[in-house]
Amino acid sequence: MPSTPGPRDPVAMSLLLLAPMEGLLDHPLREVLTAVGGIDRCVSEFIRITDMLMPDRVFTRIVPELLQGGRTLAGVPVRPQLLGSDPACLADNAAALARLGPDGIDLNFGCPAKVVNRHGGGASLLQDPALLGRIVQAVRRAVPAALPVSAKMRLGYEDASRALECAQALAGGGASEIVVHARTKADGYRPPAYWERVPAIREAVAIPVIANGEIWTPDDAQRCRHVTGCEGLMLGRGMVADPGLALAIRARRRVGGEVSTALPPHASEVRLDARGHAKASAGGPHAPEAYGVPPAVAWDALLPLIADFWHRVSTRVEPRHRAGRLKQWLNLLRRRYPEAQHAYDRLRLVNDPTALAATLFGPASLISRAETIDIEG
Repeated sequence: MPSTPGPRDPVAMSLLLLAPMEGLLDHPLREVLTAVGGIDRCVSEFIRITDMLMPDRVFTRIVPELLQGGRTLAGVPVRPQLLGSDPACLADNAAALARLGPDGIDLNFGCPAKVVNRHGGGASLLQDPALLGRIVQAVRRAVPAALPVSAKMRLGYEDASRALECAQALAGGGASEIVVHARTKADGYRPPAYWERVPAIREAVAIPVIANGEIWTPDDAQRCRHVTGCEGLMLGRGMVADPGLALAIRARRRVGGEVSTALPPHASEVRLDARGHAKASAGGPHAPEAYGVPPAVAWDALLPLIADFWHRVSTRVEPRHRAGRLKQWLNLLRRRYPEAQHAYDRLRLVNDPTALAATLFGPASLISRAETIDIEG
């Protein structure tokens, strides 16, 4: 059983986490992106908890890694995430989930989706810090003491006025770590991310705080660490668009050098905080040339992994939804790879899975390779 990191643990604070993205960054893409390398831990898409104890098959359907030691095939731990608002019901489900041997349990207090917030889950709970504390405390008491319980929050619901209160409630309830998505629920996913609000949260609690939001490039990561004071980062769309991002961030970290506070070329406007720091990049690079450097993973090396993703989607997703899943990923990949733009243009109107596979991958040998590819290498 993994041990809980101590306060300000330097190892915990330097982590690179992979965020969930409902309907895209789930099990198939987790396997592929962690095979590329650079990621320390994944968080699953949320498991919605209402008023019943979920059977094990629900947990293993959403987090199949639980059937293989709680890790991807590349050996990266996956932490299941629970979403709900009833402390007792969440505690009961957390206890059941703990028996399946996860790396830890994460709690979702950041989802901005209307259907989730309408039923009192996700970011809507940020309006009630006391309830946040009760939820974390109930879950913490329900699972083994050595099992980490982490939480993800936004800056707030409509505004960030209660951000410190929420973070302190999570820490006070027994959370071992907090990921802060540096936007409110009202902000949704619109840029920028307000990194400059994170230092106050980090100073308000005695547990590691991990920054999340608008990290698209190694420069973004470097600047985010500088502005927030957080060593740990969570990567989402930036990693999906550029699967080598985590590797590139680590390479930049090894090289070191002065941190530029200038707004990057892919941002749309210059906005500085009170200390003169540039705010987070606004929306990320939208074309390969905007990145300025070649990707850490070349297209030819990525294509077999895209085929592997397609194979995994084909075994888990209904035929009518398969093409959409691949196009979703290509839509983000075309920010980084001109080849992805060409592939997207060819496949935009193709919805038949067989035709799509033949168009993108060509010879059947590539699909066969995807079925047997060693993604532990």
